[in-house]
Amino acid sequence: MELLDSRRLTGANILSSRPGAVIDVAIPEAERARVIAAWGEHARRLLDALGWDGEQTFVRESADGASLAISAPIDVLYAATEVNESAWTAAVAEASGLPAPDTAGELGRLRAEIDAEANPALLALRTAAIERGVAFLSDDDLVSVGMGTGSRTWPRNELPAPSEVDWSALRDVPTAMITGTNGKTTTVRLLAAIAAAAGRCAGITSTDRVCVGDEVIEEGDWSGPGGARLVLRDRRTEVGLLETARGGMLRRGLAIEACDVAAVLNVAADHLGEWGVGTLQSLAEGKFVVTRVARCVVLNADDAVVLRLSEELACEVVWFTLEPDSLVLAHHVARGGRAAWLENGALWMCHGTQRERLIGVDEVPITIGGAARYNVANALAAAAIAERLGFSLDEIRAGLRDFKSDRHANPGRMNQFEFDGVRAICDFAHNPHGFEALFDLVRHIPAKRRLVLLGQAGDREEASVREMVAITVAAHFDMIVIKELTEHLRGRELGEVPAIIESELRALGVPEDRFIHCASELEAVDWALAWAQPGDLLLLLAHDKRDEVLERLEAHAAR
Repeated sequence: MELLDSRRLTGANILSSRPGAVIDVAIPEAERARVIAAWGEHARRLLDALGWDGEQTFVRESADGASLAISAPIDVLYAATEVNESAWTAAVAEASGLPAPDTAGELGRLRAEIDAEANPALLALRTAAIERGVAFLSDDDLVSVGMGTGSRTWPRNELPAPSEVDWSALRDVPTAMITGTNGKTTTVRLLAAIAAAAGRCAGITSTDRVCVGDEVIEEGDWSGPGGARLVLRDRRTEVGLLETARGGMLRRGLAIEACDVAAVLNVAADHLGEWGVGTLQSLAEGKFVVTRVARCVVLNADDAVVLRLSEELACEVVWFTLEPDSLVLAHHVARGGRAAWLENGALWMCHGTQRERLIGVDEVPITIGGAARYNVANALAAAAIAERLGFSLDEIRAGLRDFKSDRHANPGRMNQFEFDGVRAICDFAHNPHGFEALFDLVRHIPAKRRLVLLGQAGDREEASVREMVAITVAAHFDMIVIKELTEHLRGRELGEVPAIIESELRALGVPEDRFIHCASELEAVDWALAWAQPGDLLLLLAHDKRDEVLERLEAHAAR
């Protein structure tokens, strides 16, 4: 038995809709039920003794153990982790036949931890915000009420009394949370283009950067709760567009307690085995956390996993689909629901019997005339989200027309270059679901020869890497360049993932003259550029050095 991780849960999460603390533990299957039951009894005893009788316990089992959580007051979450760990220590002692910890001494220590962290002013301000229907955001340093242009922020240790706050100046802004396995970043940026077409300043979080309007205020992966708080506290933000990735939800939970729209674009196998999520079903449940805080949910009717989980939703649902004959669409529309779909080369939207043609697919640049079906789906999702955020259909049309997937508007997502008769595409596809969608597009692009860069991060299971290779082989590339992702080893040794890739290529009968190894992503790109001849297509999947890859391609195109 081992405690693997202990952390705070600052908002709605996969175990509950409440803040608290969670531990991930490894427990042999034969002892699991007994140890979890003992933890629950000790946790309940501690919560009651500490005066937290209204708090709850939560259990989520995994292949190797469980995640064990308690809810707790939001001002004492560090102390809550100590309470949770104390219950675990007592449970392990009981299961191992060891003497029980000194209960009185442990309670005294925990009470001291709670008293040292307690912040009554924070709780009072949060209660007042909830009563007035405006957002409350808090972290280790700052506390804010309201969102964007209607927000006000204070240092956590300098909070005003509710009576000192000018509540008439505080309000929320329209906000959407977008999650899914693939397409999140592009959909958020499509929404930003719609907001810009409407003359509104969007605060945007993504795995690449945080932007407010045209200004990049932070680089890097800000798709967790920290990024959400950053843009929603910026007083320029008129609409919040939050890419919400699985990792942040599983580690910390959500930053906000309510939003206007949440979207789940798709669910496919990726990152399995992390944070106690080992199956596609549990991964989907993790992504569906966003639906707990949303007034309206936009969902993909073409995704079987999304369909299954949608049955438990009580809020308004808007469906999008690439299939005009979808039974889900027909039943939903017949009941007066809202939907967006593809039909006869155009995007359509409806509210019950009121149908309207939104825009032709060939007018939406990122769809490449409809060949990039995954971007048709992203455009439909963006249109559905934008409509529920209050944008007009004309504003949605303008945004979809304006958005181009170049290195500035959407770096690393279907960025195309042409030089010396060669066509090069730079993309971020990094999992089997993304590979299948991208390769389906590439098959429709005429080319004399086709090359692809192939690599994977070290935290993926070997079966997932081999599946990715099989999908690549099935796409019939003339050359496969195996690259080492030196910045994404994530626990593996240099050469380990490339060796798995080569092993699977050989097992699938790929001749030795159709693949080559390169020691880095940039070396792989340089090799591909030297290999290319007029009429060739290069599919450069960039993960380690995306910006440098794009610079190389721009230089070739300019020359």
